Amino acid sequence: MQKLRIWEGLGTGAEAVEGAKQWVEHHLAESRAQVSRLVAVKGARTVENTLQPFDMAQWHLRMAASQSGVMFMVHPEAGVRDVSQELSQAISAEGTALSLNRDVYDALAAVDVSGEDSATKYYMERVLLGYRLSGVDKDEATRERIRALADKMTELSMSFSRTVQDDVRKISVDDAEELRGLPEDYLTRNGVKEASGKLVAEKPVVLTTDPPDMGPVMSYAASAKLRRKMYLAYSDRGYPGNQQVLLDLLAAREEMAELLGFRSWADLATVDQMMGSATKMRSFLSEVEATARETSHKEFEELEAFVRERDAKALPLSLSDARYWEEQFRRSRFDFDSQSVRPYFPYEQVEAGILATAGKLFGVRFERAKDAVWAEGVKAFDVIDSLGKDGVVGRIYLDMHPREGKSKWFSECGIVGGLLGVCLPEASLVCNFPQPKDSDPGLMQYSDVVTCFHEFGHLMHEVLGGRQRWAGQSGIATEGDFVEVPSQMLEEFFEDPDLLRSFAKHYQTGELLPYETIARMTRAAAHGRALSTLTQVMYATYSMETHDRRAKELNLDVLLREGYDRFSLYEFVDGNRMYAAFTHLVGYTSNYYTYLYDKVMALEFFEEFDKKNLLEGPTAMRYRREVLEPGGSKPARELVQAFLGRETSMKALKGWIAKEFA
Repeated sequence: MQKLRIWEGLGTGAEAVEGAKQWVEHHLAESRAQVSRLVAVKGARTVENTLQPFDMAQWHLRMAASQSGVMFMVHPEAGVRDVSQELSQAISAEGTALSLNRDVYDALAAVDVSGEDSATKYYMERVLLGYRLSGVDKDEATRERIRALADKMTELSMSFSRTVQDDVRKISVDDAEELRGLPEDYLTRNGVKEASGKLVAEKPVVLTTDPPDMGPVMSYAASAKLRRKMYLAYSDRGYPGNQQVLLDLLAAREEMAELLGFRSWADLATVDQMMGSATKMRSFLSEVEATARETSHKEFEELEAFVRERDAKALPLSLSDARYWEEQFRRSRFDFDSQSVRPYFPYEQVEAGILATAGKLFGVRFERAKDAVWAEGVKAFDVIDSLGKDGVVGRIYLDMHPREGKSKWFSECGIVGGLLGVCLPEASLVCNFPQPKDSDPGLMQYSDVVTCFHEFGHLMHEVLGGRQRWAGQSGIATEGDFVEVPSQMLEEFFEDPDLLRSFAKHYQTGELLPYETIARMTRAAAHGRALSTLTQVMYATYSMETHDRRAKELNLDVLLREGYDRFSLYEFVDGNRMYAAFTHLVGYTSNYYTYLYDKVMALEFFEEFDKKNLLEGPTAMRYRREVLEPGGSKPARELVQAFLGRETSMKALKGWIAKEFA
């Protein structure tokens, strides 16, 4: 089996740039050669002479696109990020050209797959649907306009993402007392000391909007002024430039949808998903809203009453106050201070714990690899099957800490598309958790640990699902609105006390995180679920509405305010322009509903596990075999049916939302 890795030109300067170009040029040339081979066939069309070369053409495009995309997100040199952005646009144009190639479509449509296995039949069905949705059957003038729009959308999307990636806002704190309430290690890291009962610093403290700086401020800073300043800086990233970029992108998507015969982009983007249409999306979001609404009022009324007793001047509560006062409420109501568990979650310990957890759950082990990576601190691991004779089944990369120019989000990215008998899958986590330095262990908030579990769920789906016959079905290749199920399901494991105690040890004393603390933590975490669910409904509705209304009539600010006023019980903060950095509008387009839709399935999946033997019971292996390993070789509904033996319902979500009040 061929072992394919990231390109070798990962060093510095011109060498890295040239390596990137050569890698992409090689894969584009190989893709074109496969297309030429396909088109040149004389006589009867077969799976071997038509579908096989098409699949390899797609695989080469994926190899070029995935690695250019990752380097755009992570490479420490701006020059490499620049060329990666340019190459990504060229690769996208190549993919568009293939999707509009009528000769290829006609050849594929002529293949008789009636005697093939179910995975091949399903693959051909999806391929032909994708071609029709791309407009391959339109006249030449229409196809040319579609091609131009696709190129424009790629350029706008890359511009939007790059602006967010590069836009790190900074806040200068002149009075160190404004940092009162923040963790001791946070203060030490920023040169703040306590003297005569006051916090002091030799010079103004400069904080950034990167998550390790921003998160603690919003949760712990007693200064409402500082919280508001940080909130506005964070929500203002990408503005004003991305406002027009987004409007232009939405207009291009609208025109594309109409050319393809759809009422709106939201209908186009859902027609090949589990959801099926924008109308069904609206119905689903309304159902979730109704499920959470009553409990959200209970949660907010309790919170308001608490704040009224402590500091009536803090009312009415605004969005910049939310995380701080929720933290204060949980400390009082549940005797749980989230700062108290941070010493049990130093980064390196958490990483080792998640690797061990995933190893037991999925029947694999992780062996550190020494191959070249793109930046200092990035780690590579071979994934080895510990249950059979398969040996190495893939490779993962962990790029877990912030640096200049790197993507500011938390995500999983495919790097090498696995292909049975040809190459193994490789994927990376791109995250922004606190980085250990010298005497600073990089303590994580428990919400950070949950996020780490979430992203690792994606990673294992990519690797364990990455050994299919067809490249187009390998890895996370299910319908787009199923991809968050494995990640959100793995989040639920975080609340298991014995699992947590396998790695949650005090970084100074070695003490295990006490059972009673875990019990308080999980009770506290349940409060606010309805409020956070409505926030997710708001994001999903905003994503849908921006893609379901006429672009020329859109006012992004008015629509945002309408969304917050409808779904949030907190007061809107004027100046909030979060849409300018809402990168899900680029990637998920109208389909942010995926997170809620998949939460329903994830919770029902988790209910299947034996809570007394989460990691090593028979359900764990059944989950690996029936949900992860098929990759995209089956419709997602079949994966659900195979694991649950039935359709999903809202029952588990209702119980999860109302857990505290049950």
